[in-house]
Amino acid sequence: MKNTENTILISGAGIGGLAAALGAAEAGQEVTVFERAPEFGEVGAGIQLAANGVAVLKRFGLLERISEFAVFPKRLVLKDAFTGEELTALDLEGEYQEKYGAPYLVLHRSDLHSVILEACKKNPLINLYTDNEIISAEETAEGVVITNQRGEKIKGKAVIGADGIRSNIRKNFSDDEPVNSAYVAYRGTLPISEVSDDTDVDDVIMWIGPNLHVVQYPVRRGELYNQVVVFKSPTWTPESTVWGTPEELDQVFEGCYSKVEKALTFINKEFKWPMYDRDPIENWTEGNITLLGDAAHPMLQYLAQGGVQALEDSAKLADSLKVHGDNYEAAFKEYQDERIPRSAKVQTTARFWGEIIHAVDPVSIALRNDIFTKRPANDFSYTDWLHGGPAKK
Repeated sequence: MKNTENTILISGAGIGGLAAALGAAEAGQEVTVFERAPEFGEVGAGIQLAANGVAVLKRFGLLERISEFAVFPKRLVLKDAFTGEELTALDLEGEYQEKYGAPYLVLHRSDLHSVILEACKKNPLINLYTDNEIISAEETAEGVVITNQRGEKIKGKAVIGADGIRSNIRKNFSDDEPVNSAYVAYRGTLPISEVSDDTDVDDVIMWIGPNLHVVQYPVRRGELYNQVVVFKSPTWTPESTVWGTPEELDQVFEGCYSKVEKALTFINKEFKWPMYDRDPIENWTEGNITLLGDAAHPMLQYLAQGGVQALEDSAKLADSLKVHGDNYEAAFKEYQDERIPRSAKVQTTARFWGEIIHAVDPVSIALRNDIFTKRPANDFSYTDWLHGGPAKK
């Protein structure tokens, strides 16, 4: 390992950590990124990127490369998971892109990660190391020191904790724990050739119902069809060890619309993803140590903004470092002062949106559907604050 004392140390080489590295490098900072896994990679299936995230990739010069793997959907569509009725849609083509300055795209999560990693490897200011789980970070009179799983001490100028929802660096600021939503996700992909002819594969489709939803969209240049099935476990309690099982999945989705029923047959039921977030915190920066992405503001997936908010973080981080240079305390404070209010709003709105799409009470469902069906597809009033990106001061 080369000398790290004059670099910013980043814990975590997921989408957020690598984007943070690009942002810091854009500001002229040398960075060293540590990944706990033995190899770089990203777990998961598809990811949706709204205009506020794509704008950051465009800024970093990555949009053209990402477009080689991405799909640009025509609409976001919400449908009833039991009747099949289309409830509402959002147009994602001309007017959307003109309004927000970037397109909406979907792609495989590993493709996005690979493109960002490729850019980091080409950047002379970015150093990358695997097999380094950062256990702690502290500030000393000589600078910052991080400790890895082998007890090795690594010195640097500043630390960015981008180490995910179970972040070790977050312990510097909060003793909170991840919040279990009682929801669980199952995923699956299938060749696009196996999708029904009457399915509009140009759309991102979300089927919604009481305590459940299914998301479908193409990835890998339209070669694969990504599907995510989400439901609230009827047996979960804080003491539960077995919950969100395939048997519960079948029980919750019993009687669903035929297309949803077919989607379930392509889901991999051997692996499940319990859905967690955390409550927003009021501070994630002290001195020359800060957080980014899921380490700072983990959120439920209902707004498809987890990765996008990490990209927004990286852009603001770059801006603040450009202004303050090696005064990391000032740069990190400016960064968090903008990012905490916005990311907290996205976190809480994601929870609220989950309550809306998963409504159980018949009156609430009827009211929601009435509002949805009256809304035109070119009404962007609900997405302006989010897809339009942070308000410029």
